[in-house]
Amino acid sequence: MNAFAITSSLVAAAALAACAHMNGGDWVTLVDGGQGLENWNRTGDANWRVADGAIVADAGKGGFLVSKTAYGDFEIRAEFWAETDTNSGIFLRCADPAKPGSGTCYEVNIWDIRPEPKYATGAIVDVAAVPVPLVYKAGGRWNTYEITAKGTELTVRLNGVVTVSAVDAKHASGPFALQYGAGVKDARGGVIKWRKVQIRSL
Repeated sequence: MNAFAITSSLVAAAALAACAHMNGGDWVTLVDGGQGLENWNRTGDANWRVADGAIVADAGKGGFLVSKTAYGDFEIRAEFWAETDTNSGIFLRCADPAKPGSGTCYEVNIWDIRPEPKYATGAIVDVAAVPVPLVYKAGGRWNTYEITAKGTELTVRLNGVVTVSAVDAKHASGPFALQYGAGVKDARGGVIKWRKVQIRSL
């Protein structure tokens, strides 16, 4: 290989490396086909378990799977199954990993029948509302959330459609959490299944 070819190869490799850097880090898989409970800390009494190729919860007063790593700027891809009465969500940048909540994290909601519908499925609770009557619902099927948090900018996509975009500076970094919650008036909520959950830093 002559000097010109070597130089061209080095330039191309550098360009590829730069592109990879601009596009963020590698995807880290925390749930894949139900495997991955060892990647999480648990809070609450939800009955998390591996079943039917997913991590599942469908009983208890409520609980979370909390990531063992904190994240600042990131993208999340999550595949989940919910029922119409499922109360769940993905909680981002949690300031208190022992007590995730909409006041200490950004709560990207999964709850088609939330009593306050503007913060139902697809919304970020108390930050970014969805249209009412509701057009974004998750019950009865597999869905995909794609969530981006970059600085103060937050974007949520449900099944490829942007449900909300917001600018908010309350929470800058922290672990994220997967929720199983009680239903309306503390009734037993519907099942939540997480089939695949991935994150990458930006």
